[in-house]
Amino acid sequence: MALTVSDIRSLFEQYGDIAYSGEPVTQLQHALQTGALAEEAGADDELVVAAFLHDLGHLLNLQGETPTQRGVDDLHQYFALPFLRTVLADAILEPIRLHVDAKRCLCAIDDTYIGQLSADSLRSLALQGGIFSREEADAFLQKDYAQDALRLRKWDDLAKEPDRATPDLAHYLGVVERVMSKSSIA
Repeated sequence: MALTVSDIRSLFEQYGDIAYSGEPVTQLQHALQTGALAEEAGADDELVVAAFLHDLGHLLNLQGETPTQRGVDDLHQYFALPFLRTVLADAILEPIRLHVDAKRCLCAIDDTYIGQLSADSLRSLALQGGIFSREEADAFLQKDYAQDALRLRKWDDLAKEPDRATPDLAHYLGVVERVMSKSSIA
């Protein structure tokens, strides 16, 4: 079953107030902030939508707050893909799918990156397979959409400020709707 814009709105309305994995923001605040950071960086609509929806899997596969404290990797980067594949293009889906591996890659190629990660990001890093080897990082960097995934990952890491002002849910749902309507997949 494909998710519609209305379904996505309902997910955020129902579950958006859940804390974002041990961070000082909710799932909705995190999504809005990540989308806003993408827009501020001049990303195209597809990458803005990827940023906004990158953690939608958390809302589809509810594991409670901070599952990493219980040793759970919810595989959120994959969970939303079957629900979005028929309505969104790879330019959106691949950065979502790759954003966890982008963290693993950044830890391998940037000596300062791991020191910027929150406690929960460090716990999830271990659960998600740990830091890539240099060879794994090189292979990741050759993938289509790897650069978009790296950009998304950096916005993801910054989108944890409790008082950051952002456009509202309706704004980002409008971008999703715009992208869905021009997609040749739908």
